[in-house]
Amino acid sequence: MSGEGDEGDEGTPPNGDAAAAMPREAAAVGPFFALRTGGVAVGDAGPGAEGYVPLGAVYRTVGGRAAPPLLSRLDTVSATLRTDERRVAASLVFQGLAARLWSLALAPAALHGRVPDLRPDTLWWNPARMAPDDLWHPGPWRVHGEPAGLAGQLSHTGYAHLLPLHHAIRAACPVSGRLLWGNAASALAGSLRVLHDWCRTRGREDAADRATALVSALLRTPPLKAAGTLTTAPLAFRRRTCCLYYRVPGGGLCGDCALSRLPRSERGAGHSGGG
Repeated sequence: MSGEGDEGDEGTPPNGDAAAAMPREAAAVGPFFALRTGGVAVGDAGPGAEGYVPLGAVYRTVGGRAAPPLLSRLDTVSATLRTDERRVAASLVFQGLAARLWSLALAPAALHGRVPDLRPDTLWWNPARMAPDDLWHPGPWRVHGEPAGLAGQLSHTGYAHLLPLHHAIRAACPVSGRLLWGNAASALAGSLRVLHDWCRTRGREDAADRATALVSALLRTPPLKAAGTLTTAPLAFRRRTCCLYYRVPGGGLCGDCALSRLPRSERGAGHSGGG
């Protein structure tokens, strides 16, 4: 996986104007491409006082057991979706976070040619809040240096989160690792579709093409290699696994699902068929 040699790099602070423009323009694409930025006021207790947890703590496992914040999130999602299948909640929690993380990295890469250095210990999460306020980066905005190339930098930022999250989710409950990487690929393709359309409607063909090329590169390399097929004319993605959303009461098949119809045992069981 490209970009792994950068682990000791502390990131490069862009100049003031660029630092302000990168997250601001990315946020204009939509809430999944935005996050809360900026430090806390003098005397404030910090993100923890508002219910935020560093993502590094969310991914941590101790003695093979997932961390309490992640286990609590799975319980909440299970209850909200009215499912007693913990693996379904685990799949959807992973996909939701993957979509947020890919979006935050992909938009600046496409629009500015720079990838933010969003490390698990500097990015805070409050799952009780909606995007963009579910994620908070209170520290200085830093970007990766040049040596790894743009695709390598995007890979580095994404997998700094997704590799430990993948491990933590599987520690929380039995769920297919291949399914989770399919979720990551689907989330990346979904971020691309939104960003691509936004760029095209604003005459940013260069950014749309750059985003497509970056995502294509990631989908050609492990662990997303063979997770699905991206086509560009028109832009579409078909994955090779299923996220299990059809097993949620009232759920159905997503647009990029590997399944063409509900499994026989699920037909007539109250599923809507759309996803």
